[in-house]
Formats: sequence, structure tokens, C-alpha cells
Amino acid sequence: MLQELKIGNKIAKTPIIQGGMGVGISRHKLAGAVAAEGGIGVISTAQIGYDEEGFETDQRACNLRAIEKHITLAKKQADGGLVGANIMVALKDYSEHVKAAVKAGADVIISGAGLPLMLPKLVEGSDTKIAPVVSTDKAARVILKMWERKYQKTADFIVIEGPEAGGHLGFSAEELAHRRELQYDLEIKKIIRTVREYAAKFGQKIPVILAGGIFSREDAMHAAELGADGIQAASRFVATEECDAALAYKEAYISAKESDVTIVKSPVGMPGRALKNDFLEQVGRKRTGVRKCYGCLEKCNPAKIPYCITDALIRAVKGDVKNGLVFCGAKVGKITKISTVREVMEELIWD
Repeated sequence: MLQELKIGNKIAKTPIIQGGMGVGISRHKLAGAVAAEGGIGVISTAQIGYDEEGFETDQRACNLRAIEKHITLAKKQADGGLVGANIMVALKDYSEHVKAAVKAGADVIISGAGLPLMLPKLVEGSDTKIAPVVSTDKAARVILKMWERKYQKTADFIVIEGPEAGGHLGFSAEELAHRRELQYDLEIKKIIRTVREYAAKFGQKIPVILAGGIFSREDAMHAAELGADGIQAASRFVATEECDAALAYKEAYISAKESDVTIVKSPVGMPGRALKNDFLEQVGRKRTGVRKCYGCLEKCNPAKIPYCITDALIRAVKGDVKNGLVFCGAKVGKITKISTVREVMEELIWD
């Protein structure tokens, strides 16, 4: 049975983390609601300020302002619950986003889409807890070894993201096509053994959180059987009343079938999981061109990419789900109605 989740001196009453989803899918309304129910609500900082005044001319300032605003609002709503930020290493303003989240009082920072090798330094002097997102034992070892050698610090917790997750994925397209559930269970166990080694070395508990394809109580129970201390779910929280996305976005999840899910290539080369739509059909035929660079990702060349991911994600979160990019998890086809955050959490946890 999964117990309350202890991360250093911070405690979540329920061992459920709501995964961070950008652009704008998980901001203060969703994260605050999850935190208020005893889980850890997570705000994605990826282009979080897309609807701030002046975004078209100064994305950096708008994003930094929005990080502070949404974390502050979520913490007020959380009534003492834990609120965190998901910050992608791939972001051009990664360091600034981490520092802004710390300043705003984020309880935890979860960082993936690259190796967060500098993360301990960026939170230095704060009580913000940190977790890398890993998909392989190799990545876990590289990060933990570097943090130990350079900062004499280890992770406060670890998020293992499996191949059924939504959005950008830590696997190659070939791995996604051939990876079997049993094979990945073995990888999870390897990562957990590595984490336990470092926990013993530092004389502290390092909780392991399992993510990717967590849809049901049975999935949560399987995570516990593998040795996880908690779970992270993202797609399950999209079709909730509290989710920050437009109603049309939520309805796209409800209408989706398993056959509507596809693996796409991000403009920066990473594979991602999304819903098939007119937009993906169009970019599959020809490059749409980039009218403007929004400065979101560090390794993005507007002259070479097939489309602007910021543009595509903003269109989707605002409700234009036919002409935008709609990221989703592998089990989105199982979502059949709009629920509440409380209902979703009750369905994931058990006595």
C-alpha cells in the first residue's frame, strides 16, 4: 500500500504527483486543486506566460512573471498542500525559470527533457526539493554521480518516466516501437536499485515516483509492487473541471480513441506522443514555416524546424485542437468523461 509521501521535511498526504503539462495545461487552477487534495500539484513553466500582456514582444519577462503569479495562486489554493514546478532542461531560460520558481516558494522542482546537472546549484540556499526525471538507469547514474561529485548532494526524490507517457519522451522512436512492458519493468527495478545505493550512501530516504501510463488504481498498485513510493499522473488530470486548458482541449481527450494516438517528431528532434489531427496531417506533408521565434527551446533553429511548437501548443490550449498540437499519454482513449480532481485521485489510490 502506498503511504503518505515524505520528501525531506515536506509531506504530501497522498502519494500522487500531478505531472507538469505545458503549454498552459497545468497552471495554478489544476496544481492548486491537486495540492489541496493532499497530492503534489505541479505547474509547467514551459511558455507559462503565453496569455500575459506583452508576450508577443517579451516572452522571457512574461514567463518569469507568470511563474511567480501561478505558484503564488496555487499555494493560496493549496491550503498548506505542496506545489511544485516542472522545468525542462531544454528551455532556453532554464536557469532563470528555476530561480523564479524557488523565489516564488515552489516546494519541489521536477526537471527532465535533458539532464539537470546544474539543478542543485540553482536551488542552493533554499528549501525547495529537487527531482530529476529519468527513463533509464544510465541517466539516473550519470545525474546522481555528478550531483554527488560536484555538489555533495543527492536527489530529494526521483521520477521514473516510462514509455507510455505523453508529450516529449525520453526514448528513441525505435525504442518506443519495440519496448515491452516486462522489459521496462526490469529497467524500473534497475533504476530503483541505483537510487537505493545513493540513498544508503547519503543516509537518507530518496522516494521513487513512477510515471507514464498511470491511469488506474491497478496501475498504481503495480507501481507499488515494483518498489515505487508514489505515482505521477498527467493525462488523467486533463479532463477535469479544474484543468487550466480550454473545454475543447478536454473534450478532445474524451473523444479520443487508442487509434487516434501517434508518435510525432518534435521540432527539436525528440519524439513525443500526441493526438492525430488536421495539424499533424498538414505538417506531415510539408514544412509550415515559422513566422516568429518565441525563444522557448535552447536547441531550436527556426530556419530548419518543420513548425513552431510554441505556436502549435498555444493554439491547442486555447481550444483550437484541430490546428494545434495536442500532447497526450498512451491511455488517453480510456478517458470518457470530465471528472473532478478529487474523483481522479480517489480512483488512483486505494485502502
